[in-house]
Amino acid sequence: MDRKEFMKKSAILGALGTVAPGLMGADQSKRKSTFDRLKENVGFNHLPNKEQKTMNSVIHKAETRGHANHGWLDTYHTFSFANYRNPDRMNFGVLRVLNDDKVHAGKGFGTHPHDNMEIVSIPLSGDLEHKDSMGNVAVIKQGDVQVMSAGTGIYHSEYNKNQDKDVQFLQIWVFPNKKNVTPRYDQISIRDIEKKNAFYQVLSPNPEDSGVWIHQDAWFNLGDFDKGKSAEYVINKSGNGVYVFVLEGEVEINGEKLSKRDGMGLWDLSSLSVTASEKARVLVMEVPMRLA
Repeated sequence: MDRKEFMKKSAILGALGTVAPGLMGADQSKRKSTFDRLKENVGFNHLPNKEQKTMNSVIHKAETRGHANHGWLDTYHTFSFANYRNPDRMNFGVLRVLNDDKVHAGKGFGTHPHDNMEIVSIPLSGDLEHKDSMGNVAVIKQGDVQVMSAGTGIYHSEYNKNQDKDVQFLQIWVFPNKKNVTPRYDQISIRDIEKKNAFYQVLSPNPEDSGVWIHQDAWFNLGDFDKGKSAEYVINKSGNGVYVFVLEGEVEINGEKLSKRDGMGLWDLSSLSVTASEKARVLVMEVPMRLA
C-alpha cells in the first residue's frame, strides 16, 4: 500500500475514534475472531519435529523460517503465518507469532482489525508509524517496545515513517489469559533500563514491573553481550518455557551454537545460561506452555 492510500485510510480510522469498538462488535459477529482462528491450528505445548535436539528443547535455524517478499514487505516467519504453513511450526506454548518484518520506504500495513491477542512490536531499525481506533498516533523506533492488548477489538495501521530508508521490526503475538478485555496501547523507551552483559526485563504480567505489561504470565528480556560474556536467566513461573531469539551475533546455549535470527525453545527447566561466542544481542521470551 502506498502512502497516499495509507493516509486516506488513516483519516477514516481517526474519524472512527472511540466509536470503533462498537463497530467492531458488529464486524466480529460476521467473522471468526483472531483468537479462535489461530487457536484452531495449535497444540498448547511444543510439537515434536525434525529439528528437536533433546527431550526438552527445539532449534529453529534462521534459514528454515517461512519467507515471503511482497515487494514493499520482506518478512520471515518463525511460526506458521499467512501463506507459510508448517504443522511442526505452529507455536511455542502461547507464543503464536514471531515475524521478522522489513517494510520499505514509504510503505506499510493498511488499517486492519485484531481481537483477543497480545501484540508486541520491537523495532530493530528505522521508524514505524502507528495509528489505531483508540486514538493513538505514535512513532516507534529502535530502543522502544510497543504493546497492544487487542481485547474486544481494535483497528490499527503501521507504516514506514521515512521515505528514504527501510524500517525493520519484530512483531510478536501471544495468546492472552483473559479474553474480551478493554483494548489498550502502550509504548516505552528502554534506554533507561537497558544493561550491558546482563538480561534486562522489557515485558511482564505486572503493570508495576519494569517495561510494558500484557494479559499473560509472560516475561520478555533483552540482553546485549560482549564476546565471551555469560548470563543466567531464571524462570519466573514454574512450568513456563523460554524461546530464545538471537537478534545479532552468536551465542551458545546448552552446548548448541545459535547465530543471527536462530531461535531455540526450551521447557522443563528452572534456568538457562547464555554465553556470547561473539558480540551478541538476544531476546528471551518466557511463556506458559499451555493456554489457561
